[in-house]
Amino acid sequence: MGGWKQGLLALAVALAPAWGGGAAAKTPADQLVIGASLAQVLSLDPGQATESGSWLITSNIYDRLVSTDPNDATKLVPQLAESWDIDGKSIVFHLRDAKFASGNPVTAEDAAWSLRRMVKLNQAAASLWKPYGYDDTNIDSMLEVVDPKTFRLKLPEGTIAEFVLFALSGNNGAVIDKVEASKHEANGDFGNAWLRANSAGSGPFVLRRWSPNEIILMDRNDAFWGGAPAMKRVAVRHIAESQVQRLLLERGDIDVATALAASDIAAFDGKPGFVTQRVPTGGFYVLAMNTQNQYLANPDVRRAIAWGLDYAGMQKTIMGPYGRVRQVPVPENYPTALPDPGYTLDVAKAKALLAKAGVPDGFPLVLKTIAETPRVDLATAIQASLAQIGIKVAIEQGNGSQIIAAHRARDFDLLMPLTGGGNMADPIGSLQNFTYNPDNGPDGNSGYFTWRSAWDIPELTRLTVQARGEEDRAKREALYTEIQKTFLASGPAILPMFERFSPVVVSANVENFVGQGFRGVRLDIVKKKAE
Repeated sequence: MGGWKQGLLALAVALAPAWGGGAAAKTPADQLVIGASLAQVLSLDPGQATESGSWLITSNIYDRLVSTDPNDATKLVPQLAESWDIDGKSIVFHLRDAKFASGNPVTAEDAAWSLRRMVKLNQAAASLWKPYGYDDTNIDSMLEVVDPKTFRLKLPEGTIAEFVLFALSGNNGAVIDKVEASKHEANGDFGNAWLRANSAGSGPFVLRRWSPNEIILMDRNDAFWGGAPAMKRVAVRHIAESQVQRLLLERGDIDVATALAASDIAAFDGKPGFVTQRVPTGGFYVLAMNTQNQYLANPDVRRAIAWGLDYAGMQKTIMGPYGRVRQVPVPENYPTALPDPGYTLDVAKAKALLAKAGVPDGFPLVLKTIAETPRVDLATAIQASLAQIGIKVAIEQGNGSQIIAAHRARDFDLLMPLTGGGNMADPIGSLQNFTYNPDNGPDGNSGYFTWRSAWDIPELTRLTVQARGEEDRAKREALYTEIQKTFLASGPAILPMFERFSPVVVSANVENFVGQGFRGVRLDIVKKKAE
């Protein structure tokens, strides 16, 4: 066996849980062990965390008022709200009897406070609400506690109730224990510093430990309103190396692998004892271009880059189950989704566009990416492709916090951002990140990719706002088509390359693990087969 393989195996053995012994190690029957990359987990405060890596955790330590059906992301289902009524001007939620892990009852005041704090924290999570008309100047007037179990959320003018409900079903709609969180408030932060690494929810699990880039432990909440989960503990282990994660899954030292390279996923195809899931996310692998860069400000340069990438080669050798070529910011199977514009690696066309832009000899750029699968391999492929048209790309790798900070600060030339799904299984949920930028000024941070690329797009923004407020479905879908056409004609600064899937491999011993691209996997119904 080669030295590098021996090293991997030694590392796999070292990473194996203390209870796993021998070649036929198995995780305990009442514990679920998940292999993952935790590089994207920067905070576990649902009012702050928007990165998809945190959703698995927040989806299980918190409840939302509503959720979506695990098998149909277009269908809203009750969670803390047993039911709701819509009267055109507001949504009235009727809460179930439930308790937080602290023992405090879940009340309408907790629901109202949680939304108020999320908006007033004014961090990335709040940006998902601003397009619907909620901000720190009006949120107080939009919230009404009718009684301890009834909560009214008023709808701003021109806001569609269905879109607000889908927004509530996401991570930022989590209901937090106001009493418990308020005990830890410091300097008016609504308990944010404490909630970054602690939990105050009513979900099926309670956060017990988070060691960044090492492990997250969640223990069963025996008082969970839905009944005590079968799993006593969930351990999410940071295993960034795909081959190590594969070895641990094959050995039985982990139950689920969520960060495998395409080649390692292929090794499980048809293999007895394992099930592979390819979960649609509604999101994309994207190449973000910062228009503050003198070259990238030119739409023809951006068009040259679009024609300078080997999509088919990347699909075949890198993406595999992680994605399919998609160059329009609406998933292929959504209503109104336009066909791809047909970008391929066309060196002659790309060079002609660079000459038209006045830079026939090319120029240097830096591409920033998180050091994890499959982004690093994509970055290397992009570097090689663009070299053929004269653009010299240097790659700068970093951890999640470093790359996210650079993206949020507009401190990059090219960047491969974290690609969560849209916040609903509707074209507007995926379009907004690409077509909405109401204030491109230095202080206008909307949280969307458009602002982070400094891409000023008043016409696309106008169309997006119009579509978001159009209640007539036929008219709204006509606007979706117009938005896509306008986007493609613009030489976009945020280039979708691949529709993103989230492949996971699950031990056949695990039942009811249903991958979720929009919400994070809910683990209260997961159990293991009896031996």
